[in-house]
Formats: sequence, C-alpha cells, structure tokens
Amino acid sequence: IIRERIPDYPQRNGLAWNSAPGALLTLPTYSDSLWHMPFHMDIQDYQPGHNYTAIIFVQIGTSLTPNTALYRLVKSITRSQFVDRIIILWASDRPIPSRKRWPPTGHIPLNVIQSNTNEDRTSISQRFYPHQLIRTDAILSLDEDAILNTEELDFAYRVWRDFPDRIVGYPARAHYWDDGKNAWGYTSKWTNYYSIVLTGAAFYHRYYNYLYTNWLSLLLLKTVQQSSNCEDILMNFLISHVTRKPPIKVTQRKGYKDRESGR
Repeated sequence: IIRERIPDYPQRNGLAWNSAPGALLTLPTYSDSLWHMPFHMDIQDYQPGHNYTAIIFVQIGTSLTPNTALYRLVKSITRSQFVDRIIILWASDRPIPSRKRWPPTGHIPLNVIQSNTNEDRTSISQRFYPHQLIRTDAILSLDEDAILNTEELDFAYRVWRDFPDRIVGYPARAHYWDDGKNAWGYTSKWTNYYSIVLTGAAFYHRYYNYLYTNWLSLLLLKTVQQSSNCEDILMNFLISHVTRKPPIKVTQRKGYKDRESGR
C-alpha cells in the first residue's frame, strides 16, 4: 500500500487489488483497462487479438541472401495467417541490407529498426523494449538464426492464445540448485525437465516488455547489460514471478538449432 501511494498513480478498483498478481504488478501507466493485462483476460472473459507481431533480434547480421537463415525466417513468417507486422531489431555492426535484399512480404509491413546507441539502451535488453510499432497483444520473439517453418509458428501461436499470460515457445532450458557448489546451475542438455523457454523462438504478451523496461530493478538490467547475455532468463523469471506459473514448451518437426547447444 505504501509503495502504491508514493507514485502519483490513479486509483485502481478492488478487482486489481484482490486478483493475482495484484495492483503493484498491474501498472496503470500501461493501460487503464484490465482487459489489456494478460493475467486478467480470463477474469474479464476477454480474448487476445487474432494477430501477432514478429520481432527478430539481429546481432550477427550475416549477408542477406535467399540461402541465409534470416532470409528464410522472414519468408516463413510472411506466410503465417496470423502475422500483423515484422520488426527487425538490427543490433549488428554490419550495415543494414537495402530493402530490395529482403524477401517480399506482400501486405505484411516490414520495419527495420537500427540499434539505439543511447547509454540507457545499449544493452541486449533492447530486444524487449516496448516499441510503438507493436500493436498486437502477442509478440513472437526470434533470434536471427531460428529455424522454424510457418506451420510451427502458427501452431505455437494457437497454443499461446490459450495461455496468454505465459511464455510459449520452442527452445527449453533448466535451472537447478547445485548442492555441491551451493549455487544455482543452468543446463542446456535435453532432458525431461525444463523451467525456462528461451525468447529466441517464443510468444509472450507485450505487457511484459513494458514491465521489463519500466518495472525491473536497474541492478538486474545492469547485470544483463554487463554480461551481454541472460536477458531471456531474466524475462522468464519476470513472467514466472508475475504469474506464479511455468512457461510452456511446444515441440516441432525438427530440432531447434541454437548457438549455445549446437543442436
């Protein structure tokens, strides 16, 4: 209650206070309607929209040809029946390819955003910045080398619509307590247990971009910035902290290939 009254926030109704996760995680600066919060959609009998925004985070920026993973990924997204817009977050030192080098996207808008060089957003966390171009409830977060076909993307989106408060995606990891080291551990081995779904290929609600950018501790954001890594782990822990629920892994026809495990 004290934390709520210090900022100059408008009054919230009893539903926001008495329904999980409570008013302190239901920021009125994001929206004045509970319908826009992923964890209140079931209470309000409100369904998320029928489209998603695909955001591809580009760090390496290899040459763009029809045979490269990024080119094929954009083509797969373009064929999706649910995609509303494709946003390329270009964080590579390489120059952005000219528009004619990108695959044709038809009526699907394709926006390429240059990495922001301001001191407060030089971190890898910029992939979770709440850009104004994001108009859909659903965000499809992708790494540039993700290998997914259109059917797999649409399947994951359909699953997410049933669980709009969670992360739903493909690459899974696990964290665990190591008694020998008396510390938390992290593994990318394929097991029957997972606790994290990486945002290299996952859906989540855009509200979590707002929470990540505006609510998380500056110390946590600085830790991610200094390591240039683990932003996906931090996003997982944020969403699980809010919902008290685990992420959801979906399977695909072929193994997800990522740089860390080489699978």
